[in-house]
Amino acid sequence: MKIVNQVKFTFPSRSVNEGFARAALAAFLAQADPTVPQLADIKMAVSEAVTNCIVHAYPQQVGPVTLTAAVCEQNLVRITVSDRGVGIADVAQAMEPLYTTGDPEERAGLGFAVMQNFMDKVKVSSKPGRGTRVTMTKRLESKG
Repeated sequence: MKIVNQVKFTFPSRSVNEGFARAALAAFLAQADPTVPQLADIKMAVSEAVTNCIVHAYPQQVGPVTLTAAVCEQNLVRITVSDRGVGIADVAQAMEPLYTTGDPEERAGLGFAVMQNFMDKVKVSSKPGRGTRVTMTKRLESKG
């Protein structure tokens, strides 16, 4: 799919930057003219992906999180959130609903399930000790 426009930005894995990532992404995606529900879905999925980086990728430190967003031909939006954190040993297990490596009193283990619910496709690749990359796509339906 041919990219029409793309943006890439990196920010520290601090919880205050989750809102920044959502807002910056929303401003960038305005050019694709998404509906309000479509934009809400995308922002929710990105919020989960960024939060996973903050909580799980860098549990004891702050590290870089990179968000890349592309508006492609045929109303396709592709968003990648990546980190260089601890990585995931078993991606299939991590994507199971209710699975969490965090404190079960604080984490529901639904991050990937939320992403999959709000986006058309979610692909996760990870290497322990090297980081994780989550790529999500959504085709925007026309408003008309």
